[in-house]
Amino acid sequence: MDSKKIAELIKEIRKNNHLTQKEFADKYNVTYQAVSKWENAKSVPDISILKSISKDFNVSLDDILDGEYSKQTNRKKIYVIIVIFIILLLISIFVIIKFYHNDNNFEFKTLSTSCNNFTISGNISYNSKKSAIYISNINYCGGNDKNVYEEIECILYENNGDKEIEISSYKSKNETNLEDFLKNVSFVIDNYNSVCKNYKEDSFKLLIKAKIENKIINYIIPLSLNDKCENK
Repeated sequence: MDSKKIAELIKEIRKNNHLTQKEFADKYNVTYQAVSKWENAKSVPDISILKSISKDFNVSLDDILDGEYSKQTNRKKIYVIIVIFIILLLISIFVIIKFYHNDNNFEFKTLSTSCNNFTISGNISYNSKKSAIYISNINYCGGNDKNVYEEIECILYENNGDKEIEISSYKSKNETNLEDFLKNVSFVIDNYNSVCKNYKEDSFKLLIKAKIENKIINYIIPLSLNDKCENK
């Protein structure tokens, strides 16, 4: 039994579930100092707590005692990721099909970003009366940002002349890092009242506001259409 590996796995389980040390401690009626000792390999939870962690977070007790996920557990995680991807894909298809049935005369354009630090998947479905916006799979590729932020918010804006209109936003519920936060971010805006012919190349942007130690770090992601919308 490697206490250091156990410590790292307990910390990973807590962070993956967006829990602070205090929230994690409250689940098992211990102090946050005790959790800190677990995560720094200064002590190991007793077996009853390890069993509870195993049950609560669907991790086998053997994996916890070994301090790493088994191949079977990794296969389950891959399966979950595939299922999530399929669900997001089905949502995208549903939005497009729903828009299609509302009005047969529709087209869609791809949204992308010129920002080297991020990649996204997105599109706009539109006709002469309205548009629908779908954005998912936002990934940070600008470096190894392992900061744990107190709060992160992602906001989708439309630039309308001299005004910036907030369309939608998503905010973290607990402490998290940038990579884990972005896994949960997607925007599905149906029946949006702006028509595509009014969009310019730089009509949209994403703003990510990450709070750490009373400081706000802003990431600005400009979004552009793969082609101009035709005037319909």
